[in-house]
Amino acid sequence: MDLLILIKAFILGIIEGLTEFLPISSTGHLILVGDLLDFNNEKGMIFTIVIQLGAILAICWEYRSKINDVLIGIGSNTHSNQFVLNLFIAFLPAAILGLIFINIIKQYLFHPIPVAVALILGGIIILWAEQRKYVADITRIEDISWKHALKIGLIQCFALIPGTSRSGATIIGGLFCGLSRKAATEFSFFLAIPIMFAATFYDVFKHQELLKFSDLGIFSIGFITSFISALIAVRGLLRFISNHNFMIFAWYRIIFGLIILFIAYSGIME
Repeated sequence: MDLLILIKAFILGIIEGLTEFLPISSTGHLILVGDLLDFNNEKGMIFTIVIQLGAILAICWEYRSKINDVLIGIGSNTHSNQFVLNLFIAFLPAAILGLIFINIIKQYLFHPIPVAVALILGGIIILWAEQRKYVADITRIEDISWKHALKIGLIQCFALIPGTSRSGATIIGGLFCGLSRKAATEFSFFLAIPIMFAATFYDVFKHQELLKFSDLGIFSIGFITSFISALIAVRGLLRFISNHNFMIFAWYRIIFGLIILFIAYSGIME
């Protein structure tokens, strides 16, 4: 097995795990780093799909007790039923638009320049969201109504644009709906489960001819590193937001986006 390919898989797995649940766009980072590593070919495409599964399983493991309680309570527990309904309502808009426009989005927007622009604009929006007068009316995800879920789901549709960030869109959407930072972040985590499972299995089914047994080692390394780094990122983010806002992520997005634009238009790199 090619050692260089294994190193690329290791790097991309870490990047996926660290960026998936932070408001800085994992897809954007994977596109950019994949370009730098020359790993955005067909094998790279199916690889990024597989390692997303590793990241989402980290959420399932971290919140296994909550997920188990919800699953047991479906049908008999009002809070469990409302929670599942909220996830379904928030999941639906992006799922429908994704099925309709995914090929167009991948053709025209899965490139460094659109990613850079989305990173910068998203950073500006986060700055604006954090600087406005903010009152948290909802401190627990159990208190989210279906109307809040629908609003967050509609805002999540912007995350179909690579570089926007699914977690960033849902977290900031939650803040605009009156959720506390912790409630908005945790709802973003749980909403990622149906979204990412659906997207992963859809893409795997669609590109199943690209799956080869010989690539098992590459996929395993990316999957494991993605799982571990996502677990670290999720726990770190929850600790961070207990005493901080999201401004640092906004400035990171803006600076990173500007660097990409500078490199692209200066001719330093293709």
